[in-house]
Amino acid sequence: MLYQLNAGMTRFMQPLHVLARQSRQWLYQPWNPANASWSLRSLRASVELLERLTDSYDKPDWQLDATWVQDQPCEVHYDCVLSKPYCDLLHFRRQPQPEGQPKVLMLAPLSGHYATLLRGTVREFLPDHEVYITDWRNAREVPVEDGGFHFDDYVDYLIEFLRFLGPETHVMAVCQPCVPALVAAAVMAERGVPLPRSMTLMGGPVDTRISPTDVNDYASGKDLAWFQRNVICQVPAGFAGQGQLVYPGFIQLTGFMSMNLDNHISKHFKFFNDLIRGDGDSAEAHRSFYNEYLAVMDMPAHYYLETIRRVFLEHQLPRDCMQHRGHPVTLAAIENMALMTVEGELDDITGRGQTAAALVLCRNVDNAQKRHFEVEGVGHYGIFNGRRFRQHIAPEVKDFMHKHQ
Repeated sequence: MLYQLNAGMTRFMQPLHVLARQSRQWLYQPWNPANASWSLRSLRASVELLERLTDSYDKPDWQLDATWVQDQPCEVHYDCVLSKPYCDLLHFRRQPQPEGQPKVLMLAPLSGHYATLLRGTVREFLPDHEVYITDWRNAREVPVEDGGFHFDDYVDYLIEFLRFLGPETHVMAVCQPCVPALVAAAVMAERGVPLPRSMTLMGGPVDTRISPTDVNDYASGKDLAWFQRNVICQVPAGFAGQGQLVYPGFIQLTGFMSMNLDNHISKHFKFFNDLIRGDGDSAEAHRSFYNEYLAVMDMPAHYYLETIRRVFLEHQLPRDCMQHRGHPVTLAAIENMALMTVEGELDDITGRGQTAAALVLCRNVDNAQKRHFEVEGVGHYGIFNGRRFRQHIAPEVKDFMHKHQ
């Protein structure tokens, strides 16, 4: 019922959105003699704000069609090198193709946003790394015939991707995939499969008992039955995944925005004032951020519920009671893999110390192969995107990979 209600509201708002868009386009005509007037700029700002508030945001483009390698321009092509029902392994192939650069697999979070949320992360590594990424699919577009998707399936996907890429690969896990990435490494070690060269965990909920945040409290403050009753929906007719059980992206987005509602409101007021003042750079930065932030996808219900139970309610990994396909998983099995953790001082999603816990849990990794990096004044998003990431975090991660290459 909730899914149909949201779809109905979207359809209801569509005519208003189209009217606002057409009005904004007409008001921005360069020949309009009143362009410089405060009243017209205010009207245009109001119309554009209405247009954006009534829009439905689809998966954004990567917008990474070119890069520079050793001071030479390169085209970038998006190649799907391995396809699974719920995820594509995407390769950012550069042309001409440089040789001898480290291979890095970026694990994008399966947490309601598309992998394009890591666009800035990919852009920073393209000039000097062979970049691959997990490009997750919107669960409402996966046919029921392709089966469900569970936490163990996530781990199996990562193992298959890593075996496909080979042991010379470096792994970067951003936020949510930190836990399944560690489980995958432990399972591979127990099976005698060569591990990746290094693994970098960035703002991930390895042990959510440490410095719990509002997000942790939300997840751990209710039992699993509450989530099943209140946030799990069945995909209705009109989508390829009709009948799938999902955690809808619009519910997750509503939850995240409600936790920082004042901040989001103030940002939109600032956007309105930037449009009136003619501050095009600030207005475009707002558009770019919210085009990505408001584009959400549905998550497979089984995976979502199992993550809530295993990571936030039962804390299986730090308590050493995690299982994969019915077999015990222990991080002590991980030995020959360098491990780095990255945290932000102001992270309000993953508290300080939650990611660094991995360094203690992986007790058989040599201390010379471990590294922790905490960045002052950086929140969750800033760990993998933005100026501080480009200037401080990315160089540290690259240096760590190079050291263990």
